[in-house]
Amino acid sequence: MSASAEEGRTAPSELVSNFLAVISLAASVLALFWDPIRVSPFAVLLALIATAMGPKNARLPLIAVAVGAIAFVVGATIAVTTNNPIY
Repeated sequence: MSASAEEGRTAPSELVSNFLAVISLAASVLALFWDPIRVSPFAVLLALIATAMGPKNARLPLIAVAVGAIAFVVGATIAVTTNNPIY
């Protein structure tokens, strides 16, 4: 392999980090509509693990943490105002 081919490769930990961040984003969206207190902690936990695994300049895990926190607050607010169970 040449040096230029190795520069374009992504580290396996970065791929797993991005994959976990995407799963966290999907779970955060799910938390808006279905039991936010049950789903949101797992979504945020996945996002924090993705943040720890990824490189310093990765944006997707950071976005996943922010979306998870916002989805927790918004989902709980929606559940309380519509008299649905929060857990």
